[in-house]
Amino acid sequence: MFPLLNIRVGFYLALRQLRRASLWTTGLIVFVMLLTFLNLVVVTGILVGLIEGINESYRTQYTGDVIVSALSTKDYIEDTSGVIAFLKTLPHVSQMTERYQTGGTIEANYLTRTDLTEKPNATGAQVIGINPEAENAFTGLAEHIIEGEYLAESDYDHILIGNFLLAKYAFGEQPGLTPLTDVGPGTKVRLTINGATREVIVKGVVKSKIGELGMSVFLPATELRTLMGRFDQNVAQIAIRLTPGSDPVAFKQLLLRSGIGEKAKVQTFEDSIPNGVADIKTTFAMLGNGFSSIGLVVAAITIFIVIFINAITRRKFIGILKGIGISGEAIEISYIFQSLFYAVIGSAIGLAVLYGVLVPLVAAHPIDFPFSDGILVAPPFDTGVRIVLLVLTTVIAGYLPSRMIVRKNTLDSILGRN
Repeated sequence: MFPLLNIRVGFYLALRQLRRASLWTTGLIVFVMLLTFLNLVVVTGILVGLIEGINESYRTQYTGDVIVSALSTKDYIEDTSGVIAFLKTLPHVSQMTERYQTGGTIEANYLTRTDLTEKPNATGAQVIGINPEAENAFTGLAEHIIEGEYLAESDYDHILIGNFLLAKYAFGEQPGLTPLTDVGPGTKVRLTINGATREVIVKGVVKSKIGELGMSVFLPATELRTLMGRFDQNVAQIAIRLTPGSDPVAFKQLLLRSGIGEKAKVQTFEDSIPNGVADIKTTFAMLGNGFSSIGLVVAAITIFIVIFINAITRRKFIGILKGIGISGEAIEISYIFQSLFYAVIGSAIGLAVLYGVLVPLVAAHPIDFPFSDGILVAPPFDTGVRIVLLVLTTVIAGYLPSRMIVRKNTLDSILGRN
């Protein structure tokens, strides 16, 4: 540890030098620290936020906090009425929506195709039966209608169709998925489910970056049950939104202990996200940290050069200080304080910009990636760790050149000899 006297003298010398320093030079160094701080936090935050955007979209637009779905060996949740009745007794549940679900085929050119050898304008799709009012209250599905209108409970022969099923919105043909051409609101299409066929009209187009919505067809639950030949009330999915502050994992365990796990699959929204998303998040975090490290090295080099040049130009003055009895350690401490000043001021401004401007701005206007509405993820703890790294790196970068100059012979420093 440095003696207290040397620390006090070093602080006085640092304060005296900072007061006499050029405002332009000081401002430029602080600006470099600010950019380095933002680089450390924002690059990783955006890359991780891209995946967090997927998670949040699944939670708000599809699964809620917890989703109960049919077992892999079943087409529906057994004793759905009993499960729903139990869920309604739980105080943590704030909203629910029930969905029927099955596979089907949509064909668009059946009225104009004259050559039976011609490939039909058809594609497979997930067909979801919903209560339009309840679904919209839960997921805001009506807000994702980009063409046409939302469903009404009384719609007999109308459907909503996901954007990935239409050629003008899809990314192109994919294995097992051929987007429909020349289809939009008002177009008649033929919907086939379990051998039952009905001619329906596209009422609206749903745009979502979530595959479960973008590759689905929606129609009122009563109509889907008729097409499926189902007369029971057993649904395929129950999406649940919990009250603020509730723990989805604890709620999932509660449902499993109640025996619902024997009748249905119980998942938190994170469990239901496709495999690989978590791995991508980890990879992006590593990439962000790698890119940010480059900025940290640049900042360290910048501080090293600034302090080195400053110490070189003040070499004679440093020699005089040593000659009148000022400890070389105190002079080194003064440069540590200068480096600390630059890092702390730059980080403080960075924190204000990050949490006062960038995080709320990106939250209000997410970054429009092709497969996600990206947000800026900046947990306070992780941000604090990056500030500590920046400060330590800057202090070390400021200490080394000052030590190189201060350790030179006092008489040589005063006389300017090498």
